[in-house]
Amino acid sequence: MVIVRRWAFRPGVAAVALAVGVGLAVVPTVTASADPTGGAAGAAWNAAVDAPPEYPVIAIDWDVPITMSDGTVLKANVYRPADASGNPIDTRMPSVLNVTPYTKLVGNLVDSVLAVPGLEDTVVDLVNSFDLAGTPFDGVGEAAKVLTGGGMRVFGINRDLVRNGYTQVVVDARGTGFSQGEWQALGPLEQQDSVEIIDWMSKQGWSDGKVGMAGVSYSGINSLQAAGHQPPALKAIFPTEPGNDLLRDIVGTGGGLGVGFMPLWLSLVNGLKFVPDIQALAQGRFDQRWLQDRLRDPLTLFPALIEAMTAPDINGLDPGTLRVAQDGQFYEERKAQTANIEVPTMLYGAWHDIFANSEPRVYNDIPLPAGEKQLIMSDAYHISFGGGFGEQGAPPRLDVLERAWFDKWLKGIDNGIDEYGPVTLYQQGNGWTTTDQFPRAGVDYQRMYLSGAPSGTAGHAAHDGSLVSAKPGDAARLTVAPGLRGLCSRDGAQGTAGAAVVFGSVCSKDSRFAEAEGLTFTSAPVAQPTELSGPVNLHLETVLDAPDGFWAVTLNDVAPDGTTTPLTNGALTASMRAVDDSKSTKSANGDYTEPHHYLTVDARQPLVPGEVTPVDINFVPTDAVLAPGHRLRVDVYAGSVPRYLPLGPILADSQLKPQHVALSPDRPSFVNLPLVGAQAW
Repeated sequence: MVIVRRWAFRPGVAAVALAVGVGLAVVPTVTASADPTGGAAGAAWNAAVDAPPEYPVIAIDWDVPITMSDGTVLKANVYRPADASGNPIDTRMPSVLNVTPYTKLVGNLVDSVLAVPGLEDTVVDLVNSFDLAGTPFDGVGEAAKVLTGGGMRVFGINRDLVRNGYTQVVVDARGTGFSQGEWQALGPLEQQDSVEIIDWMSKQGWSDGKVGMAGVSYSGINSLQAAGHQPPALKAIFPTEPGNDLLRDIVGTGGGLGVGFMPLWLSLVNGLKFVPDIQALAQGRFDQRWLQDRLRDPLTLFPALIEAMTAPDINGLDPGTLRVAQDGQFYEERKAQTANIEVPTMLYGAWHDIFANSEPRVYNDIPLPAGEKQLIMSDAYHISFGGGFGEQGAPPRLDVLERAWFDKWLKGIDNGIDEYGPVTLYQQGNGWTTTDQFPRAGVDYQRMYLSGAPSGTAGHAAHDGSLVSAKPGDAARLTVAPGLRGLCSRDGAQGTAGAAVVFGSVCSKDSRFAEAEGLTFTSAPVAQPTELSGPVNLHLETVLDAPDGFWAVTLNDVAPDGTTTPLTNGALTASMRAVDDSKSTKSANGDYTEPHHYLTVDARQPLVPGEVTPVDINFVPTDAVLAPGHRLRVDVYAGSVPRYLPLGPILADSQLKPQHVALSPDRPSFVNLPLVGAQAW
């Protein structure tokens, strides 16, 4: 695989000439085509970013204090356009806010690296100089594509924005970086901080009163949260990879802890928040309150995580641990009020992102017309956001889209970005597509039944079963045991935010290694392209030998050569199977499409060993097409570490005993599939 340079696909001469002809700071009035690249409009957006900037220099005010209503002082870096002598431009301009828990230092580091002339090209050349195809490390090239997709400029400081008439403000979130206070981890106080920062920005002498918000992951989440509070000066947001149901997304999916991500992430933020302001120390201006705040809560949420992982009895859990280990007020307070969002929102997500469960739902919940809200879903992981953007047939780079979005909604430039999409999806098995909605129009749900009869395609698996359209007449009891092959799987790559992709496509793009510990159920090959679009649910009739257990499932595209590409996944703790129907969705046939499990201790239902018990397991929504000759496969596992690890008490109750799927004509197990168009089987 070859990574394409950032500038490799430049806009055509006509588009460049058109952009220059109306002034470098203005994009011409154009209409975006129903094309993932944006067509002529996309070329003009690229031309605007690649053209010489309106202002040559950036002036930076370091560690500007912003005092919150409770007296807590947050620290911000303010980046302003300047003339050739470094003097800030006096003209009032729109501004863009990024609130980060990773300290402004990290953003500065990224900015410093990207600002070195030619460094990006050098890194790309270095990666391309090694032909890793077919080696265990062929995923390195995939991970490195984040360097050319413009995402790092959205994560850090977007110099193109600043040098073309925006002020960018980067703030250390309360309790992190150089800001005072105790870290809220997206809590109510932190959300109020965002509202107050936006108000402060709108009243500064350099501001025209219009504020946008942008950022990746955590900063994308607090963009959504802020918009839900409707601060008057906030006019548009550009959230990249934001979650909104943090428990179900990654903290405790199906009741299983995201141990591949949460411990490392909490360690990172809690560690970085202790990095002091060295300059203030040297100048005798050290903030004693900053240190006192850190010492009051040195390891935010970490003790709760450790207890949840290690406690043997759920009844003995500390109330503080229960607060974050189950659904309830803690997570409700951290959900963005998406139904209240009234400002234009362009949302980027990815099918294998840790927040993929939330991203399409957030788009659908925002009550704005298409165009004023936009959704882009790629085939990437959390750390490879924007990978491949700007290449032939792909959307423009993320920094290009961010600039176009804010040019439209903060500056009023009629550049056609509101005609883009509105839903731009990487259709797995096909490529980039543009559509009007997600799920796609014409979805009709179909049951496919799990059968114990061999498909003849998965002799490597713990069991090779079939996936059939008619209710099977056979009965079987199939057994699967916990194992560790999930370490080499797409689950493992997703659960580590994409870090494990460096171990290669044999793990991240092929399920066959993991399937040696799983039950597989494979369909007949399809005769025509077969599209799936939307949420998926698996109904299993199960038997356990202990009071509890854990199920992990995947949906896969099986190629004629046997390559088994994971499309989506799901998981459920057996005792957490109780469903809240008021928050669940069903298809016309009455089957669940998205069962909403309570995921609380009070709703827990330990199983009776040996008794047949039904469970419904929802998958992350997906969008894919099976090519003619390809098959669909459901994999069933008794766990998938590190993507999910049951809570300590659940592990103790499960005794890590084998688990069973009870196939019977009277109580069938089946997957409910969102098929577009005619049924395929």
